[in-house]
Amino acid sequence: MTPQANGELPHTEARSGLLLDEATPLELVQIFQQADREATAAVVGVEVELAEAIERAAEAIGSGGRLILLGAGTSGRLAVIEAAECWPTFGTRQVVGLIAGGAPALLVAQEGAEDSATGGASDLAELAVEARDFVVGIAASGRTPYVHGALRAARQAGAGTALLCASPPPPDGAPVDLVLILETGPEVLSGSTRLKAGTATKCALNALTTGAMSRLGAIMGDLMVDFVASNTKLVARAKRMLCALTELDPSAAEETLQAAEGDLKVAVLMARLGLDAASARAHLASRAGHLPRALADA
Repeated sequence: MTPQANGELPHTEARSGLLLDEATPLELVQIFQQADREATAAVVGVEVELAEAIERAAEAIGSGGRLILLGAGTSGRLAVIEAAECWPTFGTRQVVGLIAGGAPALLVAQEGAEDSATGGASDLAELAVEARDFVVGIAASGRTPYVHGALRAARQAGAGTALLCASPPPPDGAPVDLVLILETGPEVLSGSTRLKAGTATKCALNALTTGAMSRLGAIMGDLMVDFVASNTKLVARAKRMLCALTELDPSAAEETLQAAEGDLKVAVLMARLGLDAASARAHLASRAGHLPRALADA
């Protein structure tokens, strides 16, 4: 393991001292429960920085740019999973995920890919990153070359940048606008960052993407109003939500959704404001798709 520039190993390589091989099954469960509590506590420690990241992500997406999440290994898989979920949940393709080694690395580890800074820069170049994008590199160790190479390329393109990590980055790492250090401490299994670091990273990404889309009006109360009703379950969900957000009964809700071509936000405006589909769609567009604002400004 190559040490950090300051001569120290990343925090994620420290040893916990736990004797896992001597623990009973119940003791193992208790050990992991404690580790999960430590992981979520680590996210609390970066809540101010995470709030700023939410604002930056919302600004990027709202301006027509993208939130680009990238990493290697577990970090890259979490990046891709988070981005993939944003289409069915929020109807947006403006959250993009990259993993070192490409699609094959999702199923089979491509360990050497994380060592290529040029690979990170090349992957980002293929996305034609621009100034209105916000690029978040994820590296549990804080020093993954692939991630730092990508962040340097993003910086050169004028994009906003952030590093989400579980150990301080080295002094010679890529300069970024925002650093979020999840102080998860030693892993239960030394160096296995799919554990506490991975859990904390997933929690932070949940807040980042959901928070940003909330700022953009894709959420009303605790309801997702921008999801894609692409199967029977989701069509039924859209109908239930329309009933909850209006005074329509299920039959009227179904008719309104059909008239709105399945667009829940348009259907809500039709029911609440007495508009036809075209007028509701135009009113929503004039408020950048922000449903709460469209209702408030009516």
